[in-house]
This record gives sequence, C-alpha cells and structure tokens, in this order.
Amino acid sequence: MERTLLIVDDEENILSALTRLLRHDGYRILTAGSAQDGLTLLADNHVNVIITDQRMPKMTGTEFLSQVKELYPETIRIVLSGYTELKSVTDAINCGAIYKFFTKPWDKHLLRANIEEAFAQYELRSENERLARELQAANAELSEINQDLERRVEEKTREIKLNMHTLQISQEVLEHLPSAVLGVGDDGCVAVVNRMAARLLNQQGGYLVGRSLQEFLPAEVFTMHSRALQENVAECCLITLDGGGALEVCCCRLGQSSYAKGTIMVMTPQAGDVMDNLETGKIEVLR
Repeated sequence: MERTLLIVDDEENILSALTRLLRHDGYRILTAGSAQDGLTLLADNHVNVIITDQRMPKMTGTEFLSQVKELYPETIRIVLSGYTELKSVTDAINCGAIYKFFTKPWDKHLLRANIEEAFAQYELRSENERLARELQAANAELSEINQDLERRVEEKTREIKLNMHTLQISQEVLEHLPSAVLGVGDDGCVAVVNRMAARLLNQQGGYLVGRSLQEFLPAEVFTMHSRALQENVAECCLITLDGGGALEVCCCRLGQSSYAKGTIMVMTPQAGDVMDNLETGKIEVLR
C-alpha cells in the first residue's frame, strides 16, 4: 500500500523544505498552500498522514483538521507551527482532531521518526479494521452455517420421528397380517417373526428367532432361501404340515429398498382345516 503524505502550509519555502526533508523516505508527497486546497486534494487522493501549519489565512490548522476528522477520520493528523497557541491546540488534541503537535523550527530527526510512526499507526489501525471486518464476515458466515445446521437437524429430527411412526405402523400391520411372515438373515437364521408365524410354526413351544430354517421347515424352504440370495429370484412352493394341510411359502431377497440382508418369507395356509386347527392349537409343524 502506497504511503501518501499531505503537507499544508501557506509558506512556499516551508513546503519546499519539508518536501526535501522527506522525499527520500518513500512517501508520495502532496502539498497545498491553503486549507481549502488541502480539502480539494483530500477529495481526489487517498491520504494517510497530514501535516499542517497552525496559522494560515481564512482557516487555522486546527480548524482544518477538525473538518478533516469529520470527513476522513482514518487519517493521522499532525500540527506544525511557529506559534504556541496552547488553548486551540489543546482543544483540538482533546477532541481527537490532532495526533501530535510540533513547533517550528523542527528537529528533523524527531519529525521524520514521528511521521514514520504516524504511518505505522495508520497501517496498524487499517489492519485492525480489516481484521475486524473479516471477523465480522466470518461470524456472519458461521451464524448462517449454524442456522442452516439447526434447520437440517430439525428436518432430520422430523424425518426420524416420521420414520419411527411409520415403522410402528408397519410393525402393527405386520403383527396383524393373516399370513405368517418370517424375516431370515443371510445365514439362514430367523430374525423377525410376526404373530401369525409364531402361532402357526411354534405350536410346540420355544422361540423361532435365532433358529435356522432347517430346524423346523422342510429342506425345500431353505433351498428356496439360498437361491433367492444367490440368484435374486422370487418364488413360491407348497409344503405339507405335520398336523395336516399345506402352506404356500413365497420367498424373495431383502435389500432392494433397504440395507437389510437375507430374505422375507410369507406363508399362507392353503386348506380350511389348517385355519380350524390353528384356532384349536392342534397344528404340529416343528420337527
């Protein structure tokens, strides 16, 4: 960033002397012979530091810098004068219009050091403002992200609640189906049993969940399960119950609309006496 210095003084020799003193310090130097000319240059240039004489016609240095403070508050403002008008200078310092005050004749080393310090002060302030803007922007972005995250969490929570409600309904429907339903893992063991399956296949007591199909159903049922897993085919077969009657067993592979692995089997009684015997508890299917 280019360092721009504005020098305002109604004496041409002072402008020339200060320009000679500071021209090797790497500044872009602008000069004005009056406060009004200084305001014009400020309107057309990005100025960092201003040095102005105190006693000038029409407008004093402190009056000029008071206007500059209102129009360009980011500038660093210095008064250089051969007159010690303590009251006006003190008032200007107290209201923040002046950064420092030097008297003429000046100590060139001290003046150059303080001008360098003024530019460093300007750049530090600018950097702090830049960081503050970045922090504000980052906070605004973070706030937006948090709001979006909250919306997503709310949507996900609603979705989970809806899925749980749907699952509860599905479980209730499954329990009251007039057909026996088994969910069988890819290892051939029963994972899910509805009410009808428990009544139809478990008349001799014990649990079906965790047991292999081969323990209580004919071999063709397990074969059908294996074929569904390997070849992804859906098929049905008829099996005869030990207590009489028959079941139609339909089998298809799980995982087409879920992450489940295994098969689902639906068993429907095919003879009226099966349903009659089911009501009296006379069916014997376990082997």
